[in-house]
Amino acid sequence: MNLITDRWIPVIRQNGQADVIAPWQIAEADNPVMEIAASRPDFQGALYQFLIGLLQTCFAPEDEEQWLDYWRQMPDAEELQICLDKITFAFELHSKGPAFLQDFDLPDGETKAISALLIEAPGGKTLKDNLDHFIKRDIVNQLCPSCTASALFTLQTNAPSGGVGHRVGLRGGGPLTTLIIPKRTSSTLWQKLWLNMLSQEELESAEQIDVRVMPWLDKTRISDKGQITAPGDVHLLHAYWGMPRRIRLIPVAEEGDCDLCGRHADSLFREYRTKNYGTNYDGAWLHPLTPYRFDPKKVNPPLSLKGQQGGLGYRHWLGLVLQDNESGDKAAQTVQFYNEERGRKLFDNGGAALWCFGYDMDNMKARCWYEAQFPVFYLSQQQRQNVMAWAGELINAARETVKMLRGEVKAAWFRRPEDAKGDMSQIDTQFWQATEADFYRLLEQLATLPEDTRMAPSEIYASWFKTLNTKMMQVFETTTLSAAPEDLELKRIVNARKSLRNKFYNNKNIKALNAKAKPEEVA
Repeated sequence: MNLITDRWIPVIRQNGQADVIAPWQIAEADNPVMEIAASRPDFQGALYQFLIGLLQTCFAPEDEEQWLDYWRQMPDAEELQICLDKITFAFELHSKGPAFLQDFDLPDGETKAISALLIEAPGGKTLKDNLDHFIKRDIVNQLCPSCTASALFTLQTNAPSGGVGHRVGLRGGGPLTTLIIPKRTSSTLWQKLWLNMLSQEELESAEQIDVRVMPWLDKTRISDKGQITAPGDVHLLHAYWGMPRRIRLIPVAEEGDCDLCGRHADSLFREYRTKNYGTNYDGAWLHPLTPYRFDPKKVNPPLSLKGQQGGLGYRHWLGLVLQDNESGDKAAQTVQFYNEERGRKLFDNGGAALWCFGYDMDNMKARCWYEAQFPVFYLSQQQRQNVMAWAGELINAARETVKMLRGEVKAAWFRRPEDAKGDMSQIDTQFWQATEADFYRLLEQLATLPEDTRMAPSEIYASWFKTLNTKMMQVFETTTLSAAPEDLELKRIVNARKSLRNKFYNNKNIKALNAKAKPEEVA
């Protein structure tokens, strides 16, 4: 199968019809493609990144004027097909020569079941020790070419730690990806992809497609002696096509049904070969679709933001959409460019939202897949500075509140809370979820204030103070009074509640928030 010329990407068209297309068909005007319809959420995110990578590599607009032209009217499908046809040689899924995202020459190596391409699949030691209690072995034994390509790209893009010499992805293991998505439900897949494109003025195109862009076109840059691959060693477009793992697929010349998508295929994949010490990405890599954490006090390379236990919520909004000066988190390059240049162009076209997704990894173990959508506003430069400061105050106050809440819930639960061990993240999750709607309501008010506004209205702070206080006490009471009456230690609970209230009113951040609120609304 060739990933440029063959139909393999599952989609939904405008009339609701399911279809399978080749990449160039995203530009078909008749009954256009509206959405990808992958069999798994991680494949959905991977296919978006695959198509964005293709367009950025082969069809990047020369400047913003050309970007806007293609935003208003997508190109003729034949025009896109001609451009993509130039790189068909690099996108064979199985070949005696270069094969998509596979080691150029891998004569030997360990043979693994095809299910091991799936990030959540139990590892070798887990299987040997019979510890695959939750994600069982032998559920996926054979994959169609479409699901195999999706799984391969997903693994190479998100590659977590995989044992000695099995390298992590170019952005680290389990990176977050953020995409700007139009709000209008009538937006086509083309518009959703095109909104995340950079012009050649922002990201230089490649004069030719070779191993500096697509690493599988020649011998792998192995790392058995600690060799690294830094951004200066390859083309910047390489970021879209990172290949840390040495893999070679083994096709089976027989037909059957895919264990993932259920579709019938003329050929299947049941195994692949792999070997350690593939490309070792290091240095100041900045993937255009990923937010990073910058530490101004250190010269270390920035760290890509990862999925975290507890999921994604408004506490991450600043760092994913704008910039969180408290943590050093900064939005992805494409998101920054939208904020600075493209937001005003879409302001009268329904606006946009931020789609964020990624794995929460514990080394090589996938704990959870998270995805969420965040609001994005059209803001002038001064408005962005204002909102960053004001939203930062609200978020920091919430972070202080949740720390106090967690500590006093432990004090209510345990006689010796300082010795209590275990996961308390459910307390945090309840609080963040309980306060989320109010935060976004206030955020929208802040985003609509004129740019010459020097201070946020006191009503904003009063409302947020009340929200934090009310929801904090609600979560405390729900979590501490849910046991059977005979099991309740009421004296301990009452003391913890009193302590929580005192700490809240005397906390530095909360007092600052309270001082900016109208006294009559805080009472």
